[in-house]
Amino acid sequence: MSTARTVTLEELTRALRDAWDADTCAPEDRPAWSPQNPARGQCITTVLVVHDFLGGELVRGEVHVGGQQVDYHWWNRLADGTEIDLTREQFGADELVTGRQMVERPTGPHRVEREYERLSTRVLDRLDAADDPKTR
Repeated sequence: MSTARTVTLEELTRALRDAWDADTCAPEDRPAWSPQNPARGQCITTVLVVHDFLGGELVRGEVHVGGQQVDYHWWNRLADGTEIDLTREQFGADELVTGRQMVERPTGPHRVEREYERLSTRVLDRLDAADDPKTR
């Protein structure tokens, strides 16, 4: 879902971070999610929302612990080459992100469809509230 709405990266970042919760992270990361680490498991849903607003490419790297791949990490690369990783802080000192592969956006239903839709709706609500003079 692409949006014609224009926002700054700062506005989008604020709305995303405010919208993150356990029900917007990847299901396999819910046990590790906490308010103290709200970025945990948010990378795939976040890159999809950022892509909706800013376009560009999706980038995927591998997460390694003790030399073993345990997961993937996702971030955005804008058309001008700027890379945006709004969830990098989710990782502990023992988790290392390696590699970089440009990947296509999922075109149909995907494993985090519900979480993405929930996050997207919350972000739009927060952006609308920020634009509403009554809520300022």
